[in-house]
Amino acid sequence: MSFLKSIDLTTRLIRDGKLTQALAVLGGAMPKAGSQILPGAKPLFDGATLRATLEAGLGALLQPGAAPTAEAAPSPSAEGASFTEQTYAGPSGSLSYKLYRPASAGPAPLPLVVMLHGCTQSPDDFATGTRMNALAEREGVFVAYPAQSRAANAQKCWNWFRAVDQGRSGEPALVVGMVQAILATHAVDPARVYVAGLSAGGAAAAVLGQTYPEVFAAVGVHSGLACRAAADMGSAFAAMRGGAPVQPTGTGIPTIVLHGDRDMTVAPINGAQVLTQAEPSEALTEAVSTATAPGGQRYTRTVLADASGRPQAEHWVLHGAGHAWSGGDPAGTYTDPRGPDASAAMLRFFERHAGPRP
Repeated sequence: MSFLKSIDLTTRLIRDGKLTQALAVLGGAMPKAGSQILPGAKPLFDGATLRATLEAGLGALLQPGAAPTAEAAPSPSAEGASFTEQTYAGPSGSLSYKLYRPASAGPAPLPLVVMLHGCTQSPDDFATGTRMNALAEREGVFVAYPAQSRAANAQKCWNWFRAVDQGRSGEPALVVGMVQAILATHAVDPARVYVAGLSAGGAAAAVLGQTYPEVFAAVGVHSGLACRAAADMGSAFAAMRGGAPVQPTGTGIPTIVLHGDRDMTVAPINGAQVLTQAEPSEALTEAVSTATAPGGQRYTRTVLADASGRPQAEHWVLHGAGHAWSGGDPAGTYTDPRGPDASAAMLRFFERHAGPRP
């Protein structure tokens, strides 16, 4: 079997959830080091990297010390708070999610943060790893955690690389339908709805910010990619390894990005490209600072502020960090407890923004 035919078969096996068989096919067909897939073409991937990327399901490769642990549903952090499983059903289909309702929820509308997990993760795992519920309780914020199903993606990745899931249809429409359902049943301020995610979830968050800027007042992307950085699985591999050309779209949606500069799963250039895509048309003032988190992680923070001093974009480069949620709880998967608290940084950024924007 030729290498190209093997890749086609591998792709179909992955889509059917047959990862072991896919890896077996790939292992027997991988070209030797230095060989070319097409005459005169430069190989995009070496065999080990492509195999590892496929094994991760276009998502989070396991980092040392970040192996998945047994899931345990995080308990509400305060009396009167709740963390319940819900289901949204609408024209675009159905979506399971978990909703954190802080104890302070009452008739006064509160903000809502939508948190999109990475590949192989779940709402409970992501809530544990990010500690977002504890922060939401302190700040008075609802948090929704949509759950990707294995039926939609064998590795539970959000399908950020498919055309149908890059516009106002497919998965983005499902998430927005969920948001609208929450707005209809809870005291949530529609001008303070935000979205954030990790890895594939970060890429999906970037898509939502670009395609529904009237719904989301700001976006947080951790170790993700820009909207439409890929059009299929092949170009997804390429974007993850080396980024993809992007231009400002004109949405100017406020965006905060965190990305490790030793991320071997999603190349760090992708973080910069997320911000390039979200760049507003107005002139911004840049401020750069460096610091070390209490856990020992060094980082550089670049803030782009408007004339009033309000940050429109933030870029946190985590020096020496890999593919994991910065400052997270090691009880969750894909977390790096050494780093600055990504959840707190995102909430602080979000609090400065309420839509609609001019």
